[in-house]
Amino acid sequence: MRMVRLALVVAFLGGCTQMEATSSRSMESPTMANVTSTLPSPPVAARRPHSTTRHGITIEDPYFWLKDQGYPKVEDADVLDYLKAENAYFEAAMAPHQPLIETIFQELKGRIKEDDESVPAKDGDWLYWWKFAPGAQYRAWYRKPVAGGPDQLMLDEPALAAGLEYFKLGAIEVSPDGGLLAYAADTNGSERFTIRVRDLASGAERPDVIPEASPAVVWSADGQGFFYTLVNENWRPYVVKYHRLGADPATDAVIYEEPDSGFFVGVGMTQSERFVVISSADHVTSEVRLIPADQPLSPPLLVSPRQTGREYAVEERDGTLFIRANDTHKNFRVATAALAAPGVWSDLIAGSDHHYITDITAFRDVLVVSERIDGLEQIRLRRYDGAEHYIAFPEASYTAALGDNREFDVATLRLSYQSMVTPGTVYDYDIAGRQLVVRKVQQIPSGYDASQYETVRLMAPARDGVQVPVSVVYKKGFRRDGSQPLHLYGYGAYGLAIPPGFSTARLSLLDRGFAFAIAHIRGGDDLGYQWYLDGKLDKRWNTFNDFVDVARHLVAERYAAPGGISISGGSAGGELMGVVANTNPELWRAVVGHVPFVDVLNTMQDESLPLTPMEWPEWGNPITDPAAFTLIRSYSPYDNVAARAYPPMLITGGLNDPRVTYWEPAKWAAKLRATKTDDNLLLLKTNMGAGHGGKSGRYESLREVAEEYVFVLKAFGLAD
Repeated sequence: MRMVRLALVVAFLGGCTQMEATSSRSMESPTMANVTSTLPSPPVAARRPHSTTRHGITIEDPYFWLKDQGYPKVEDADVLDYLKAENAYFEAAMAPHQPLIETIFQELKGRIKEDDESVPAKDGDWLYWWKFAPGAQYRAWYRKPVAGGPDQLMLDEPALAAGLEYFKLGAIEVSPDGGLLAYAADTNGSERFTIRVRDLASGAERPDVIPEASPAVVWSADGQGFFYTLVNENWRPYVVKYHRLGADPATDAVIYEEPDSGFFVGVGMTQSERFVVISSADHVTSEVRLIPADQPLSPPLLVSPRQTGREYAVEERDGTLFIRANDTHKNFRVATAALAAPGVWSDLIAGSDHHYITDITAFRDVLVVSERIDGLEQIRLRRYDGAEHYIAFPEASYTAALGDNREFDVATLRLSYQSMVTPGTVYDYDIAGRQLVVRKVQQIPSGYDASQYETVRLMAPARDGVQVPVSVVYKKGFRRDGSQPLHLYGYGAYGLAIPPGFSTARLSLLDRGFAFAIAHIRGGDDLGYQWYLDGKLDKRWNTFNDFVDVARHLVAERYAAPGGISISGGSAGGELMGVVANTNPELWRAVVGHVPFVDVLNTMQDESLPLTPMEWPEWGNPITDPAAFTLIRSYSPYDNVAARAYPPMLITGGLNDPRVTYWEPAKWAAKLRATKTDDNLLLLKTNMGAGHGGKSGRYESLREVAEEYVFVLKAFGLAD
């Protein structure tokens, strides 16, 4: 399904941490002990009595007060004062290392092409692309006629972001007649977007303004209006509306409203552009409705009623529906159905233990099936007469996906490709000739020689006998004798695989002698849907144990010495960091937890939070299920902080983050400070004007990466 095109710059923070050991000194003292003696005293959060009792168990929560009771507004002076004090302590701790931070920042910046631009994508009579001006933090969006003519600036993000601490562009959608542009922007990191409409001929903004929306916009076929999704006060996308241009948004027609607080709704479009797709889903169950794009106010057609545990997605071609579903096999199948009987499904591609089907896109002449075979991404092209083939890629380990394909009738496919050592590459694939044509290779102005780096894929034995894949990259000359540092990244949740991709930022660590590893642990779907199922709910401990067992295997294979591994993860990966810091603190040289989901037990009992009901299928419902309560309590990082020595820790949060609310990292840091028995450095940095993804802008985000790297270098004694 062609969802709206999002202009999102994704900072893969976890994939960016490696460094250089230049002498055996770097592997000596285990952590940053006693460095705090040169700093001002760290903030100490007050302990205020608060407790809750459920299933006969009372839980004490002395830092409950750090959750502003007026949330999503955060105006409590005590809360803000504490966060500001922690930020000041962070600045004081990092101040002596500003020269190195600046050095690494300039390295990171030097690998970015200042005047970078995308490969133009054809859509009807126009070619569309974006580009950066030298020094610009944000993109500008352009188009020009296919037949020839001048470039036309459609949207200037730097102008929109001027004077703002944060800016993120969501949808950028041109109307079917090419005359209007609908776009959505978030200006504070809260992921509450405002949709606006621009006349492309005059550049004038129309009066149509819709706040409190999700980023998606889908035009009706006549270009006289568009579909969008609103979020409620708790940030849940709950209703799809249709806006007629020029009308008062207060009168917009409600197309679909989701009654279940555990489901989010979204809107997209089939590749054929004949149908608007309304999806409603939690983490394990989905339901799809279709609306003819030329009849925007017609009743939505329900494809098939939701069934708990069944996920499906829908494409369309010439009146036939193509359905990706996990109803007959956990690794999904592809079925077909007639529009007249959308719930009657027939097998087209059966489910398989070997092939994990991750996506489908129906073009006029070919159905593109994205899948993973034994963990390796593959793209299958199947003609409607049944003939099919796979696209052949040049490396044994890589990540590949469909790129920006805007049209239905195509002779070539736009693809994106990269590996741990190969920079991002844009291909056009000639379907008939079965040839890959390079359209763009990511340029690294400061220089990059792929032949100087090596990548390997290992299989680490978990304690239950399962083999866990590990991707490792390092610079040639890396000594596998335990004398050099290693950084290990993990996520392991929601069925999200972590691909073995390329990172220009990571080079600053590889060039300083680090190996960098990705642990493809259970909870992601790296090896298929069962890999996801084996790391959730009552099997959640597999995720944490896998990560620890991968680390031990890397030590056994001499990629690191015991205690010579720094680790990082964000969001649910931050939960992972919190758990393994509690269970095996002796293994880690430093721990970095970005926007960490660490107050799991309390959050999963707070139905007022936007994600909680939707999250119960992932973690369990501790409100109604005593077993889920006990299990979550057993690993919830905040609840399991104990009087023990912890490694140096860097924790980040975002005041406007609706996904992992700011008080989770704040409470975790406060409890760690009050409880841990060591003198190792503990830092909490809260972005006061940003959300889940940290700072926006291609350079500001890099400065935060540089700070993270210096923190880790400092832990290895390499920051002096």
